[in-house]
Amino acid sequence: MLFGSIISSSRDVLSPTQALELASIYLDNARKTSDPHIALVLCQDTEVSLSQAVRESKRVKYPGLREGISTAYVQLGSLLKSRRLHDEAEAFYKKAEKLG
Repeated sequence: MLFGSIISSSRDVLSPTQALELASIYLDNARKTSDPHIALVLCQDTEVSLSQAVRESKRVKYPGLREGISTAYVQLGSLLKSRRLHDEAEAFYKKAEKLG
């Protein structure tokens, strides 16, 4: 791994707002790709970043963070629903509702 010794890629150093921003980037790219496999990988990365943001939001309070996470979960659910992954979409809608 060439970059491992040069650039740290640990998500643990991200603040909750940075994790949310990263999730948004993944989600935007998942929407843009026509390759369904790449889209699913990006959706999984979105979920991981959102989960981190949720964990950190319990520890540190950021104004509007929970609403932003909830919105991102809804958007992720919508993307999955458009790709005919209804059960997975419903799970993210429930996560959004739980935060809201």
